[in-house]
Amino acid sequence: MEFRNDEKNFYIVGAECFSLAETLDCGQAFRWSEKDGVWQAVVGNKLRRISQEGDTITIFDCDKEEFETFYTPYFDLDRDYGEIVKAVSQNEVFMKAVAVAGGIRILRQDPWETLCSFIISQNNNIPRIKGIIDRLCENFGNKTCGGYTFPSAEKIAALSLEDLSPLRSGFRAKYILDAARKFASGEVSSDRINALSTDEARAELMKIYGVGEKVADCTLLFGFGRIDAFPKDVWIKRAMAVLFDGVLPECAVPFAGIAQQYLFHYARMTKLTF
Repeated sequence: MEFRNDEKNFYIVGAECFSLAETLDCGQAFRWSEKDGVWQAVVGNKLRRISQEGDTITIFDCDKEEFETFYTPYFDLDRDYGEIVKAVSQNEVFMKAVAVAGGIRILRQDPWETLCSFIISQNNNIPRIKGIIDRLCENFGNKTCGGYTFPSAEKIAALSLEDLSPLRSGFRAKYILDAARKFASGEVSSDRINALSTDEARAELMKIYGVGEKVADCTLLFGFGRIDAFPKDVWIKRAMAVLFDGVLPECAVPFAGIAQQYLFHYARMTKLTF
């Protein structure tokens, strides 16, 4: 990949193993939307806009400093996904999967936002997840150009269950509140999780009321960059049993979380059923 910029925009040229559509619409993030070929979302404290034509990605209103400090970690640009695709393709199933879904990259999102979003995702569908998150941001985030920021754990921790009623999030409200209070108080902290092994970090996140293994693993993978985390929902468990006798192929183990995304997206795109 080559990186270029002009007075307004930044460009990724020769983007290998990088599809914006696959990456932003595969279920790891819930605030991105696409219109007329441009993807946009409020991420952090500002509206981000980005598009792709062939192997060239345009990041609008971005300078070199912002590209290096935000977009490089956010899109995991320091990781060689070409080598990962080559490694997992030693297995026939994954060879087929990367032919369909090899453009997925693992986003490195804000840990608190990731945790809260996947708490909301439990037993839920994508449109409703996005609706709850939109209402959360509109009610408790800060207004910025193009939308609202994701509210901090501290902001949510100061609220009551009644305050959260406009979200219409059902049983998840009490989980959101407990997560916010534990994050805000430091009882569960990003710094401590970063210092722990993946197994220990999973246990740390599961101290939060309503957070099970799947939500914890999604948070570790999409919020902390732990690519050895392997979120398992009912569908993935069935796929693993049918395709791999329940055991991830050895070639995919070092990249388990990325492999999971290839597998999930491949099945969705090809309408596999189990």
